[in-house]
Order: sequence, then C-alpha cells, then structure tokens
Amino acid sequence: MQIFTFGDPASKRILIQPVDDHDLAVIESEVAAIRKTAPDFCLLAVRVGDWNADLSPWKAPPVFGTEGFSGGAAAFLQEILKLCSDPAKTYCIGGYSLAGLFALWAAYRTDVFCGVAAASPSLWFPGFSDYMKTHAIRTRRVYLSLGDREERTRNPVMATVGAKIREAHALLKAAGTDCVLEWNPGNHFKDPDLRTAKAFSRILNR
Repeated sequence: MQIFTFGDPASKRILIQPVDDHDLAVIESEVAAIRKTAPDFCLLAVRVGDWNADLSPWKAPPVFGTEGFSGGAAAFLQEILKLCSDPAKTYCIGGYSLAGLFALWAAYRTDVFCGVAAASPSLWFPGFSDYMKTHAIRTRRVYLSLGDREERTRNPVMATVGAKIREAHALLKAAGTDCVLEWNPGNHFKDPDLRTAKAFSRILNR
C-alpha cells in the first residue's frame, strides 16, 4: 500500500483518502483548498491498486464498459484501519466517486472515523441503498455532494444517482446523523479536487 502525506504530519486530525493517479495529479490543489478553512490537518492519500476491486463492498456486474466489481473493499478497509491506531488522533475518511462510496460504507463497518467526506459518491452502486436501510452507520458526521448534472446520463444505472443520494441523505438525517447534502454545478468530472476539498473542510469545521 503506497501512502502520500500532505499537510502537517504532526497534526492530530488525520484525513484518509483512497486515490488513483487522476486524484494525485490534482491533490496539491485539493490540499491548498482545504488549508483555506482548516489549516490543521494531515492528509494521507492511499493509492488504490484496483479501483473496481478494492473499493467495491461486494460483487456487482459492470454498469459501464465490461469490467465488473469484485468486492474487495473489506480487505482494503483492513489495510486502511492500520493507519488509524493512535487513540490521541481523530480520523476522517473521504474520497471522490467510488472512493466516496467506499468511505461511506466504511463508516458502517467501523466506528473509528469521526466523519465521512463523500464527494460525488457512486451511490448508484447496486444494492447500496438497501444496505443503508438495514445497517446503522457508526459515525457522527457525513457530508454528501453531487454535481447537478450527474443524474442526466444515458446510463440507466448511473442515472439513479440523484435519487439515491437524496434517499441516503434522508435516511442518515432520520437516523440522527449530522448529514449535509450539497449540490455542485456540473457533471461528475468537474472540479473533483475542489469538491473533495469542500467535503473534507466541511467535516473538519463542523
């Protein structure tokens, strides 16, 4: 597992973000944006080896292209938890797209995270809404966001993301979670670095 450290390594507020090469290409601007509102943090960017495998909570068929999801999130989460062993520190998990879904799912599996920063999470993932209905989240704060054009897609599965994120927000609020849903202008590929920074900043400042 390859880890890149940003921010203040001595900070007691740790942000954990699964990333791929696209995320790493813009992560400096993400970190700079977080610093504008929350200067005290350390961001651990964890490179994901296989995006569709490591971040998917269970097996699912392809929703675009030919590559399906093999459900390796449980093993990846165990590696993430090795970074969260200091009781003197607080840990927040977040990410963009499927990494945002993974972050939200992780908070159902462990209580180690004080907050979830899920920017444009892939809540269209098959079965995830039903999972949320039958399990209790184990964190206090959740930030959700979506681009206002993301649900306008020809892909019938991914087009459900707007309805799914509204439902997720309602479920979390009903369960007493401090949950915010924010809409950003644009499609899924617009400003992922700034959207992720906004998500982490909101968690840090609540």
